[in-house]
Amino acid sequence: MTRDLKERLVSLASVFLKLGLIGFGGPAAHIAIMEAEVVRDRKWLERSQFLDLLGATNLIPGPNSTEIAIHIGYMHGGVWGLIVAGVCFILPAVTMTAILAMAYTQFGSLPQIAPLLFGIKPAVIVVIFGALYRLGKKAIKQRNSWAIFLLVILFRLLGLNEVVSMLLGGLLGMVGLVFTQSNPNPIPLLLFLVSNNINQVANENQVNPSLWQLGLFFLKIGSILFGSGYVLIAFLEGQLVNQYGWLTQQQLLDAIAIGQFTPGPVLSTATFIGYVILGVPGAVVATLGIFLPSFFFVLAVNPIIPKLRRSQWTAAFLDAVNVSAVAVMTVVTMNLLYQILWIPTGSFPINWEAMLIIILAGIALFKYELNTALVVLGCSIFGWSLSYI
Repeated sequence: MTRDLKERLVSLASVFLKLGLIGFGGPAAHIAIMEAEVVRDRKWLERSQFLDLLGATNLIPGPNSTEIAIHIGYMHGGVWGLIVAGVCFILPAVTMTAILAMAYTQFGSLPQIAPLLFGIKPAVIVVIFGALYRLGKKAIKQRNSWAIFLLVILFRLLGLNEVVSMLLGGLLGMVGLVFTQSNPNPIPLLLFLVSNNINQVANENQVNPSLWQLGLFFLKIGSILFGSGYVLIAFLEGQLVNQYGWLTQQQLLDAIAIGQFTPGPVLSTATFIGYVILGVPGAVVATLGIFLPSFFFVLAVNPIIPKLRRSQWTAAFLDAVNVSAVAVMTVVTMNLLYQILWIPTGSFPINWEAMLIIILAGIALFKYELNTALVVLGCSIFGWSLSYI
């Protein structure tokens, strides 16, 4: 290893550890911070190169901001740089999430902690709605996109699996979007279709998974997850909660909520879930499973970015998959909202405390554009104070 490479790796480590520690606000905020750091300040990349990387992340599965970090590491320090940048960006969030998971399993059911989590859950719903709005605004650009969106919602309401719904939406959308343009240039889509038949990684109704089943589940998710890390919620709710029963609806909401306290990738939620299900070994295999595919995808795709970006068929397929992901997230979010607000007994069936927190969180996030972590923390304190009224 040359001295120049060592210096580059040290620079990458310092930059992405810092970004991993201060990267609150979700993928859009991460990308903005990275652009300021590596393009404007350090001039490691031209702005046009950074935009190429941003486009490439939409062509492969995995969390967008994490993959941009890995791309930058690869371009600045080769394979070693890829590893250093990715690990340093992920490590702070994973470490904080693991600590919170340990505290949660020990204290999460106590009355002193329950009011804090009660305040967080409605705030998280608002955060997810905000992500849905931003993603939907970017993904749903034309009439065909709205048709895909509604069709995928119908697929989910009819009970079709999340992965199958998204792939069907992608295929139908690809045909529709490409043939509304002229001179289509088809290329193979096997890279994106091989995941169609790997949905079943554990026995249905399996309550106590083995370590390899848990790891394989998250490896599958990391290999097929298109778009924002928030899409992860759809897979977790549909399979871990409803299909396998490894996680309760309550634990899912708590996992999403606690994930909002940590900076860095949203997918660090997998660390929390792995710990809740199988302790430290579960946290390790869940983390490795969900993040490892991104390193290999970037390593494979980075050299061929120009060809992928020029393909009408690939671009149309992934545009449609992104629309499908927003549709799947919409169904899941409405289900979570119902779980939080609906009280089946009593004269007034709406949880007014949760409704009040949702309204306040919405004002803070959308009108005043406050930091997501601050809003979630404020709502947790407000929820705690409501317990004394």
